[in-house]
Amino acid sequence: MELKQMAPSIHILWLLSIQFLVLVNGGKIPAIIVFGDSSVDSGNNNYIPTVARSNFQPYGRDFNDGRPTGRFSNGKITTDFISEAFGLKPAIPAYLDPSYSISDFATGVTFASAATGYDNATSNVFSVIPLWKQLEYYKNYQKKLRAYLGDRKANGVISGALYLISVGTNDFLENYYAIPGRSSEYTIEEYESFLVGIAASFTEKLYELGARKISLGGLPPMGCMPLERTGNLMGGSECVDSFNNLAADFNGKLNALVIKQNKKFHGMQMVFSDPYGILMKIIQKPAVYGFEVTAVACCATGMFEMGYACSRRNPFTCSNADEFVFWDSFHPTQKTCSIIATYIVQNALAKFLSL
Repeated sequence: MELKQMAPSIHILWLLSIQFLVLVNGGKIPAIIVFGDSSVDSGNNNYIPTVARSNFQPYGRDFNDGRPTGRFSNGKITTDFISEAFGLKPAIPAYLDPSYSISDFATGVTFASAATGYDNATSNVFSVIPLWKQLEYYKNYQKKLRAYLGDRKANGVISGALYLISVGTNDFLENYYAIPGRSSEYTIEEYESFLVGIAASFTEKLYELGARKISLGGLPPMGCMPLERTGNLMGGSECVDSFNNLAADFNGKLNALVIKQNKKFHGMQMVFSDPYGILMKIIQKPAVYGFEVTAVACCATGMFEMGYACSRRNPFTCSNADEFVFWDSFHPTQKTCSIIATYIVQNALAKFLSL
């Protein structure tokens, strides 16, 4: 149901990819466990007091019978497609959603919170769940998992699971460049190093808690988000190169961290999952991927709206989101997420399919 509105070629390629990967994988990864921001939040923010929500229409209109879930998309997000590719559930539930239980979470769960970042100060902007709190939720999850499965089986899930981390964009766009504070404390290079240090500490703590297979996600070309292009009046509403260059530089530092951590921790198998290149290709050559619109989003005017500004009553919202790279001014459409997921699975996560 969720995939029926994709362009036929993308739909067929994705289904064939899933069938092949499931066949090869044979269920070797028992669960997908997710940390991060709105790129991987499937609804945790619905259950905390924050304005950073998307549990209303038109969000989710092409998924789950049109019922909004809290995903910042018209449908599924990247981690949902990754879970499906590994032969697990087709949609990863949010940990704080009371309609799910540990039996659902045993094969996949997300602790992510929209608008959060590596930096605690970023999570404070919209009063969302900081990364350290997501880790506390994960510790509680482990206790519930052991009570549900028993120690031996639970430990097998914990060590065999694939851990996905996707966070960082908000640290720059919603914190460092948006409000006073960090920019007066750090140069941008120092702030990058500060964030990388937090990433290192977080992955080390995950390792200490039993995680071995970890995917550290990079930043997208954030200067090409419709919100940033809308504000680039002097640049003709083109992509903001300075933000793209920053994302690429930060990604290089995260990749270096992955190499360092793998050498430091025995048995750690961490990979760097980089969405930058594939999303830039989509933006630069949209027709190749079946898209028509890259500069503005589907929702409302497509220039600056996200969250509550994406009203279901807005007359400008597009009728076919599959023609658009972006759903709102900050987040990609379901179709874009499916392409990114395919790329990430085939290029970064493939090693976990053959272990």
